[in-house]
Amino acid sequence: MDVVVGRVAKAHGISGELAVDVRTDSPETRFALGSVLNAKLRDGTSRDLTVTAAREHSGRLLVRFEEVVTRDVAETLRGTLLFGSTDDLPPTGDPDEFYDHELEGLSAQLLDGTEIGTVKEIVHGPGGELLVVRREGGELLVPFVRQIVPTVDVAGGRVVLDPPEGLLDAD
Repeated sequence: MDVVVGRVAKAHGISGELAVDVRTDSPETRFALGSVLNAKLRDGTSRDLTVTAAREHSGRLLVRFEEVVTRDVAETLRGTLLFGSTDDLPPTGDPDEFYDHELEGLSAQLLDGTEIGTVKEIVHGPGGELLVVRREGGELLVPFVRQIVPTVDVAGGRVVLDPPEGLLDAD
């Protein structure tokens, strides 16, 4: 399975370097020298890119790829999503820590087993993580904290919710 690890924001400089918005907790691994990422361009095509250098700059990574040697080529990659394989991820080592892709697609259920939807994605914000639950009639944002999500059962394909009054009514 592939997961998004970054998005090309823009070309940087004249030699093909790219400014990348990081979408991974382990950029030092994902953008390590020699790493191969699958790039999905805005036109729907894809290609593999091999990292030759990466450094932090103003909240982004500046990345050089073997296949991108000019600014003109770099400009064509604006908006490109960069994917890495989940097979490359080390185990978290913490039973209360999960990768986003492990939670996406899980059934969201109440304590009594009533299914209310499916986890669509995880939003990482300054106040913490939110589960985006797709349900009939729209989406529900659920704070991903133990008091509200007491059980995460990846093997069983579910998260159990104990929502405070009114949370399920919010749209």
